[in-house]
Amino acid sequence: QTHLVESGGGSVQAGGSLRLSCAGSEFTSRIYYMGWFRQAPGKEREGVAAIDGRGSRNYADSVKGRFTISLDNGENTLSLQMNSLKPEDTAMYYCALNYGYYSGYLPPLNRGAFRYWGQGTQVSVSS
Repeated sequence: QTHLVESGGGSVQAGGSLRLSCAGSEFTSRIYYMGWFRQAPGKEREGVAAIDGRGSRNYADSVKGRFTISLDNGENTLSLQMNSLKPEDTAMYYCALNYGYYSGYLPPLNRGAFRYWGQGTQVSVSS
């Protein structure tokens, strides 16, 4: 059973940075794509960034230029470097994975495209 564990969340002031990590285990295929999602209280879970094994990346417009997603295939570790954080970035952040190929040109940002999820790590940004 594929297992994902996030870490690196915390509290920062606006303009600060955080780096999230997601350690994966029990992978059953070398063909997969991964993503970061977030969910604020009372809001839908939304895609933040996604990446595939070839390094193709996709970002939500709200984080372009501020967040960077990276994947270490050898270590099965996904990262999200978050810079210039804003109060509206406050949310629970989740790591997600799906095996196989996706349709379309870029890795998907819709939650329905991912089967495996971590438990989440909280990010809080104060103004």
